[in-house]
Amino acid sequence: MQHFQDAVNYVQSGKLGKIRLVKAWNYGGSPVPVQPDTSVPAGVHYEKWLGPAPERPFNPNRFHYNFRWFYDYAGGLMTDWGVHLIDYALLAMQAGYPKRITAAGGKYGFPDDAEEWPDTLTALFDFDDFAIQWEHARGIGLGPFERSHGIAYVGENGTLVLDRGGWEVIPEKANNQDKIEPVARQKATDNGLDKHTYNFAEAAIANRPDLAHAPITAGTHVAEVCHMGNIAWLCGEVLHWDAAHQQFTTSKANAWITPEYHHQIAFPKV
Repeated sequence: MQHFQDAVNYVQSGKLGKIRLVKAWNYGGSPVPVQPDTSVPAGVHYEKWLGPAPERPFNPNRFHYNFRWFYDYAGGLMTDWGVHLIDYALLAMQAGYPKRITAAGGKYGFPDDAEEWPDTLTALFDFDDFAIQWEHARGIGLGPFERSHGIAYVGENGTLVLDRGGWEVIPEKANNQDKIEPVARQKATDNGLDKHTYNFAEAAIANRPDLAHAPITAGTHVAEVCHMGNIAWLCGEVLHWDAAHQQFTTSKANAWITPEYHHQIAFPKV
């Protein structure tokens, strides 16, 4: 979406001053009621649907959409919404990999529902001279800056708040004077999903990966960072990332990097 690029351009203009913290968040959603196991629906090849995931009895909660709340298939809101928002934190800050990662949270809101991942989570990624903070709280609709989702670039001169609906700049004050000019909310004017799909098809048809505005490396990068947040929560300790060797500095954390594959499916080797 054009307004995302406009917001990134503003962040990189330096007007916000030194940015110490970037906050990304998603609030909302609802609990997942526990449901009994059932027979596999007609027309579903369940083993192929499971792919490399462990064998489980069929349960409606583990099927379409809600699969994302279970350890076997996905990483909860951290990877579901995190990839869409932390993506723009990394992009605007031109960030590589965090040096330290920590996370805290749990099933505080809905301890007895079917979801396995935390319904409440805060993860902190330390990049030495700034930090990215992720937070989510399922079942609560009012997030930071009264937005259910977003990214906030917190600078010494002001804060830029960005979401799918638009962006704005809220100035810091000194001696009752704005440090920078406020920017009223700049509303979204286009459909980013359509543009993204068209660009992907354009690059694929031309066999020109360089035409893609979001290369595969952008997707892998943000996915890795989001998984780091989940792994920090699973380990319950501060983790350190060794970017040169693409692994953590502890075997406990590294054990979570590559899952165990099932159904005679092997981890792909390049």
